[in-house]
Amino acid sequence: MVAAAHPLAVEAGYEILKRGGSPVDAAIAVQLVLGLVEPESSGIGGGAFLLHWSEAEKKLRSYDGRETAPAAARADRFLDKSGKPLGFHAAAVGGRSVGVPGVLRMLELAHRRHGRLPWADLFQPAIDIAEKGFVPTPHLQQLLAGETFLRSDPRARALYYDRPADATIANREYAATLRVVAAKGASAFYEGDIARDLVAAVRANAKAGDLTLDDLKDYRPIEREPVCGPYRMWLVCSMGPPSSGGVAVLQILGLLERTPFAIASPQSAQAVHYFAEAGRLAYADRGRYLGDPDFVSVPLARLISASYLDRRAKLIGERSLRQTMPGDMEGGTSHFSIVGRDGDAVAMTTTIETIFGSRIMVRGFLLNNELTDFDFVPGSANQVAAGKRPRSSMAPTMVFDRDRRLQLVVGSPGGSSIINYVAKALVGVLDWKLDIQSAVELPNFGSRNGPTQIEAGSRYESLIPELERRGHDVQRARLESALHGIERVPGGWRGGADPRKDGIVRGD
Repeated sequence: MVAAAHPLAVEAGYEILKRGGSPVDAAIAVQLVLGLVEPESSGIGGGAFLLHWSEAEKKLRSYDGRETAPAAARADRFLDKSGKPLGFHAAAVGGRSVGVPGVLRMLELAHRRHGRLPWADLFQPAIDIAEKGFVPTPHLQQLLAGETFLRSDPRARALYYDRPADATIANREYAATLRVVAAKGASAFYEGDIARDLVAAVRANAKAGDLTLDDLKDYRPIEREPVCGPYRMWLVCSMGPPSSGGVAVLQILGLLERTPFAIASPQSAQAVHYFAEAGRLAYADRGRYLGDPDFVSVPLARLISASYLDRRAKLIGERSLRQTMPGDMEGGTSHFSIVGRDGDAVAMTTTIETIFGSRIMVRGFLLNNELTDFDFVPGSANQVAAGKRPRSSMAPTMVFDRDRRLQLVVGSPGGSSIINYVAKALVGVLDWKLDIQSAVELPNFGSRNGPTQIEAGSRYESLIPELERRGHDVQRARLESALHGIERVPGGWRGGADPRKDGIVRGD
């Protein structure tokens, strides 16, 4: 089964599984097609985190393909001449925001360990679609029409704008790039002509970056320990630092377990209240303690320890905290879920940061603006540094029962809101006993240690008066998740795709 953000990507991954490919093989095919048909969200110019479950070994692994800052990067990278933080778009658009892409090196590492089909075979679906052309979805057409910065890049303008709005998009430059990497491996992306063109585009941009050929050549993906914690009768596992996503999701669940959330009526104002308060506390800790563990000391075990969560949960009462402080420790994205016939599974969240990334196109793909995930003001655990990986909120997640049997695979795009989206889907399935499709369709809600946000236009707007009586500062917000999940059911698997985007599910 494959659940992903575009039908063509789902079909590519599903066909790989049918040919005997592994979930990692399918993930590669899905990613390469997504980079073509959903270019605003992810691609080979970005980075990703991947969870892999081996049913035979009963082992969970996590792979870090997060972008890194160039060797020339300094803590004041996003300050203006007077020492003030740049506006977001001033920082994000252009070469200064581009980090070293990590997704291809990470996928190559995962394929070397868990792949079954030849590397080159996994590129063919994306190559075929790129050469033949695809019909852009209404969602992509809307994003292209509303985009003000992408048109300034000549390659992007020629591909996306110098054509009738409803015409197919054939990206032959992307197909040519994929052919080279298919034949020669990921090194053909990080060294040689592709690398030279990538560096030249970043350094020649009007807002020039400082990426070098050595930065690309030296990039390495990392296998890291997944972060896991108990939630009621389950074990929930996700990505650890440099992502804050897994830690924050585990904190939210751990805090909910220590409140009356379980006895609150499902989808009630009381349930939303406890969920938002747990989010406030988790996001406060995220801002203070989470960063690249190769550069800062992250008190990971303490953040999800029972004693710490006991203490933090005592702050949650019947009225809202509105905004809170971190605890005293004393010391544009896409997601897909894949399950194979043998029970192996992949949860992968992949990104180029904001919609269309840095708005720089090279050889048919867009470059990320991931460095704007660092804190602009120096002094935090997430300040810019050479070679450092910016903090992420991506939270590819798997849930196991007491017998270490995989029960659920889920994740979402959505920037810092990813944490709330994934936690919502988890409580929808685990606490409210919804099927995965119903859980991802639930209105989005929660707090990022600011206003309590309710998805605009959703039925949860009826809960606002009660939340305000509890002291919440409520904000109606456009909370566009794209959750994709797969759950175990008697006799097999059942998938869910978020109706807010273009995704589908395909399985036997």
